[in-house]
Amino acid sequence: MPLLEATDVHGGYGGMNILNGVNISIEKDEIGVIIGPNGAGKSTMLKAIFGMLNVTQGDIVLRGQSIKNTLPSKLVQQGMGFVPQEKNIFPSLTVQENLEMGAYIHPARVPAMLEQVYEFFPPLKEKRRQQAGELSGGQRQMVAMGRALMVEPSLLLLDEPTAGLSPLYMNEIFNRVKEINKAGVGVLMVEQNAKQALAIADKGFVLAAGQNRYTDTGEALLNDPEVAKSFLGG
Repeated sequence: MPLLEATDVHGGYGGMNILNGVNISIEKDEIGVIIGPNGAGKSTMLKAIFGMLNVTQGDIVLRGQSIKNTLPSKLVQQGMGFVPQEKNIFPSLTVQENLEMGAYIHPARVPAMLEQVYEFFPPLKEKRRQQAGELSGGQRQMVAMGRALMVEPSLLLLDEPTAGLSPLYMNEIFNRVKEINKAGVGVLMVEQNAKQALAIADKGFVLAAGQNRYTDTGEALLNDPEVAKSFLGG
């Protein structure tokens, strides 16, 4: 049974479809990466999975149970974490306060989960008393990812986790994604840094005009000349 299986998903905003039949499936031990041009429906697909827009056709199944159009608050309780691209931290709160905000459904687990998050992101432990808004862009992204992990998700959704980061922090975030996945968390992320993302992906999904254009392993997509020409810059 796949961890997540989305089949023929249609949906959008204000009666206009942006998704026109997207299919995505990942196992619990996999990293899935969604790439494609601007306007392809990448971030929209993540929001559809996380119940942030209305799915009008198709189905989305988490661990064998349909979650189509389920409220985000319910999905968090069912083991899904989501890190949006923007406004994903509380800048006036400290790093540790941000993390603790993520564990509201499991308050008794806060000490244990803090330690686990600090193991994934050692810089955060050093800066745990510092206001999150004072951190670098890469460190703020670590805070956002760490907060999502505080609910002990089985599936972590990441929307452009390396957007605007330096190459050094981009590589650091990708390395942390791999470590999180090795710890037993399935990951599905949208990325503009397509080559680097596919290099760590078990599965890749190339979207265009709200549909799957290519679906394969990350390695196969990297080595596909048509994918390289159209979506990876040659």
